[in-house]
Amino acid sequence: MKQFKYIKRFKELGIKDVPLVGGKNASLGEMYRELSAEGVKVPNGFATTAQAYRYYLEYNGLRDKIAKALAELDVRDVEALAHTGAMIRGWIIDGKMPEDLAQEIADAYHELAEEYGPNPDVAVRSSATAEDLPDASFAGQQETYLNVRGVDNLLRTCKRVMASLFTDRAISYRVDKGFDHMSVALSIGVQKMVRSDKGASGVMFTIDTETGFKDTVFITAAYGLGETVVQGAVNPDEFYVFKPTLEQGYRPIIRRHLGEKAIKMVYGKDPVTGNPTHIVHVRPQDRHRFCISDDDVLQLAKYGIIIERHYSKKAGRYMPMDIEWAKDGISGELFIVQARPETVHSVRNAAIQEIYTL
Repeated sequence: MKQFKYIKRFKELGIKDVPLVGGKNASLGEMYRELSAEGVKVPNGFATTAQAYRYYLEYNGLRDKIAKALAELDVRDVEALAHTGAMIRGWIIDGKMPEDLAQEIADAYHELAEEYGPNPDVAVRSSATAEDLPDASFAGQQETYLNVRGVDNLLRTCKRVMASLFTDRAISYRVDKGFDHMSVALSIGVQKMVRSDKGASGVMFTIDTETGFKDTVFITAAYGLGETVVQGAVNPDEFYVFKPTLEQGYRPIIRRHLGEKAIKMVYGKDPVTGNPTHIVHVRPQDRHRFCISDDDVLQLAKYGIIIERHYSKKAGRYMPMDIEWAKDGISGELFIVQARPETVHSVRNAAIQEIYTL
């Protein structure tokens, strides 16, 4: 197996690698490596390292240039923030990809092609990391690009992902938190897509997000690619599964709620030159039925329990999880495409009681 300097395959990554590839990519590697044997399906991929990002900036003479521009910026001046952010993003996007880094990205992409077929469709996501602040959360601040195909397109997209470290929101967040802009780096995750554009996708929490009740898995589901659910652009179906009796072999879906599911994100016609995805309306007859089966719901809940148990064991304490999943509409398979500790609801005082009759 070829040794890379700036890239780590998912099978080479674990949760300990947050400083190297950020929380998102470290978690994908952890699940791919540790949970595949337990039946949890995670699409394969690779990540560029924090070192690769720093190398790109140095190679293009951008590090000091960016630091100077940000040192002179007052983030409370909205116009100045927008101007400076756009300027820095332009510098990064217009930079030249070092040949050795470009070759490694191409080689890693070709490895995915050997596994999945020529020109595989990949999701390209950012995962920010601060080496001295491994626990800092940068969730939702950078960009995601879906249905990216071909080496040239991938390399262009990688530059756009690096530039997303300097969105107006990301810049002001770091200032607000007192983080040094130049101590934060960006890892790029490249993962084989799941054809959920022809199926469904959503988010699952291994805790009741309303009450903090630990014995349920809460699952949301909608047609198409998962970005619409993650961004709150669609009203999804909702399911609650009771953990204790699921593990005893029962089928305890204790609540179902039919969502409107008015729109879905699907693949565009020309992912290389045109828009790789677009939004379409869901047919009325599809809106009025659940987008996944009870078997799917129960299988997802089982995945959720396995993932929660694994991360809790690693952390040495109870660790409820926030998990993104996708159902391939061609094969019917269910995949996990992201998992992170659920931090908002699990710290609440679970003082609300809700009684379910099984």
